[in-house]
Amino acid sequence: MVTRILKSTVFVLAVGCAALLPGSLRAQGNGSGMVVNTPLSGGLIRSIAIVDLDLYIKGPNGAPLEGTAVVTLTKLSGEFYKQGTAKDGYVRINEAAQSEYNVLVVAPGFARVMKQIDAQGANLMKFTIEVQPAPEGEDAVTDKELSALAPKAQKALSKAIESLRNNKLPDARGQLDTAYRVAPSSAEVNYLYGVYSLQMNNRAQAETYWTKTLELHPKHFRALISLSQALLDDNKLPEALLYLDRAVRAEPSSWRAHAIYAEAYLRHGSPDEAIEQAERSLQLGRGEALVVKRYLAAALAKRGEKDKAIDVLQKYVEERPADMAAKKQLENLQSFTVQNAPGAADAEMVQPGALTDATALPLPSAWLPPDIDEKVPPVESGAVCALDDVVKKAGQRIEEFVTNVDRFVATESVNHETINKSGYITSPETRKFDYMVSIQEVRKGFFNVEEFRTVGNTFGEFPGGVDTNGLPAMVLIFHPYNVGSFDLTCEGLAQWNGGLAWQVHFRQRPDKPNTMRKYRLGTMGRSVTIPLKGRAWIAADTYQIVRLETQMLAPVPEIHLAADSTVIEYGPVHFRERNMDMWLPRSADVYSDWRGRRFHRRHSFSKYLLSSVDDQQHISAPKTAEETPPRAAPEAVRPNP
Repeated sequence: MVTRILKSTVFVLAVGCAALLPGSLRAQGNGSGMVVNTPLSGGLIRSIAIVDLDLYIKGPNGAPLEGTAVVTLTKLSGEFYKQGTAKDGYVRINEAAQSEYNVLVVAPGFARVMKQIDAQGANLMKFTIEVQPAPEGEDAVTDKELSALAPKAQKALSKAIESLRNNKLPDARGQLDTAYRVAPSSAEVNYLYGVYSLQMNNRAQAETYWTKTLELHPKHFRALISLSQALLDDNKLPEALLYLDRAVRAEPSSWRAHAIYAEAYLRHGSPDEAIEQAERSLQLGRGEALVVKRYLAAALAKRGEKDKAIDVLQKYVEERPADMAAKKQLENLQSFTVQNAPGAADAEMVQPGALTDATALPLPSAWLPPDIDEKVPPVESGAVCALDDVVKKAGQRIEEFVTNVDRFVATESVNHETINKSGYITSPETRKFDYMVSIQEVRKGFFNVEEFRTVGNTFGEFPGGVDTNGLPAMVLIFHPYNVGSFDLTCEGLAQWNGGLAWQVHFRQRPDKPNTMRKYRLGTMGRSVTIPLKGRAWIAADTYQIVRLETQMLAPVPEIHLAADSTVIEYGPVHFRERNMDMWLPRSADVYSDWRGRRFHRRHSFSKYLLSSVDDQQHISAPKTAEETPPRAAPEAVRPNP
């Protein structure tokens, strides 16, 4: 359980690109492959000829590819078959059925390559696949433009954003005017002028500013999405569709762009396209995109699938009982006769503009990370993720961690930054602690995590009256005891720190216990649990968690908690005394907004000691191909529900 302690004089709160154009490779072999006999019912036997495959991955210089690469075999129909991780340019795929396959190779820093192979021949067949350097991607709108602005313009923009977020429009206008005088050709300044104009109910002027933004930067996603929605609200469907196409190409993993696409196609009278876009939006946005179910239901009904549409709406109303417009939509749909069903639902079933508030882009914070569900970080196309296998192997690594590490100590450095109302850092300070952590399984499925921080012979205190505890325990989300409490989605194979990692999204299930995060009112007061969502990066070769991001599902008015976010980076530590490698936190960034008190805190860990008998060990850069995984631990038994 992660615990945080928030203190005040009157109230104490404890918280714990390359295109895939298949070539063809045929291996030379003598004779036929091995045969496996599989018993069938009725005494029958099925014989399958199998073959072992040696796959050699080479770089453009002809040498074996260094590091790791994920190799995926698919049938020619596109169906996933087998997968392996190549190390230093080699992987063996055992007992593949003799057939033709497509082989997809994904390696960090190189373009994806797919080759067709004919694996019908000898018992062992060898294939060589060459990869080429990845082409440079086109520039996208990032924070680079902001960082390139003069300090005066940066400061004015940060103040303008905070004023717009708090609906202080006169202040926002003055700050934008200041930024414009310094940087009149800034795409970001023009975009924010458009946001200001829209809040002033001047849509025409907002569209003018966003058009200017796109002249300065044609791939400015926020301008593309804002202009698309504005044009759609003006019922200018052809123009809206053009900008939506550009928005999706600029940011294909944004659920908002696909949601607006769904509404546009529904109004255009294209239910098939509307359904496709709505389903994609729901897949990407998860809980954030629930309102899109209204458009999905309308499109299904328009296509004649009335029963399915009713089912979608009923589930949505259960999730959002306060949405009275959705209840009326459901009543109208249920009242239609079967004869009317094919043409019963049209765009008017969802009022024009009903999506506007839901898809409106939140203004970027000057200090908080973006919402985890705002978009999916890029992954390699075509790499199939076996979620159950990834989660199982990651869980085994967590079990090893708990088994092998009952107590460790480290040096912890904490850089604390208070954030003022304009999003700027004030009163930065640094503290250093001797840090000790004890992790024990007190009974099956329940862990006790204790932390002690000292400075010399006294207990250490965090700056700002806020204690941050439980960071080493966050990986227990993926322990077999806990992982069932989360909805999991494998988003794909990502490049991480020169290696490859499976990117897994998680979200607390409402029907399962929340044991990972709590805030406690005072050191002995009542606790408030905080449901989490997040994303983990799990190394494709070792299945160690290398990065973990968490955020709370929603603000908690009960305790005036507006933001809670954590980003943890992990690295391997080698303990010579036990000849053991363990992955432990290397750094952690913590962001919090409680009762208007905002801070960013960065924890850095070094000089790890296991128990009290080992020498000091320094955390190193994450290893990939050369690392030997720790020994396997016995499988944990899931507790009874």
